[in-house]
Amino acid sequence: MCGIVGLFLKDRSLERHLGQLLSEMLITMTDRGPDSAGIAIYGSAAEGKAKVTIQSAKPEADFARLEDDLAKAGIPANVSIKSTHAVIAIAADKLTAIRPILATLRPDVRVMGSGDSVEIYKETGLPKDVVARFSVRSMGGSHGIGHTRMATESAVTTLGAHPFSTGSDQCLVHNGSLSNHNNLRRELVREGMTFETQNDSEVAAAYLTSEMAKGKDLGQALSGALDDLDGFFTFVVGTKSGFGVVRDPIACKPAVMAETHQYVAFGSEYRALVNLPGIETARVWEPEPATVYFWDHQKVA
Repeated sequence: MCGIVGLFLKDRSLERHLGQLLSEMLITMTDRGPDSAGIAIYGSAAEGKAKVTIQSAKPEADFARLEDDLAKAGIPANVSIKSTHAVIAIAADKLTAIRPILATLRPDVRVMGSGDSVEIYKETGLPKDVVARFSVRSMGGSHGIGHTRMATESAVTTLGAHPFSTGSDQCLVHNGSLSNHNNLRRELVREGMTFETQNDSEVAAAYLTSEMAKGKDLGQALSGALDDLDGFFTFVVGTKSGFGVVRDPIACKPAVMAETHQYVAFGSEYRALVNLPGIETARVWEPEPATVYFWDHQKVA
């Protein structure tokens, strides 16, 4: 049992409140997963710029002089530290090059996510503590997803927490379990994908990354997941401009959605949505089994 939340803002006047709204939604889901928690926030993208969110168990050592060391390696950067995480702002054309350089300079650092707009923060502990640790309430953005985890098949670690990110500006949160993740992992490794954990949810994220790399949009990739993934799952997925939801054909994991002219929201339970503005007049529904729901800022009027 895990708790999932997601919020896709249509009304730009709400963007400065995204972190606050999403934080409260996630904290409401605490009893669905007290082991670890995480949030992905999609903020504004700067032309020609990218960012990488990293995590360290030894931030005092790993983040010290990181800007200087990256500059010496040919990557000018600005490093913003938030507790055990740091966001590295770099030129977009350095995004591919920075990963092997980080692996050499700081071998114990782990990349949580990267892209033009996404920042991902996740740690073990209760949602209220994770939210406070990274000052999530103060963050703005266009959309975001969150997860609070009750571990069932893998260890309680930072890397095992959600969201999982396996592609630029793409991440996934999952409630459920996959039965064919080991076979699918082997296929994806043959395609060149790499994995940080043994978690089945990371395989789902990598599957979507692989499908989108073939030219599919998020909605099309989620449709393919219904054929290629076996097990019980509710996925909420974010991309640079998109927000998608899909449940397996049996749909035994709880889910509820709400939509107004200002936003689209997802929660594992309705109580995650009750404090959203205008919820009393929202269209509220349970997403259908084996049905893809997909919104994109580039397509919202």
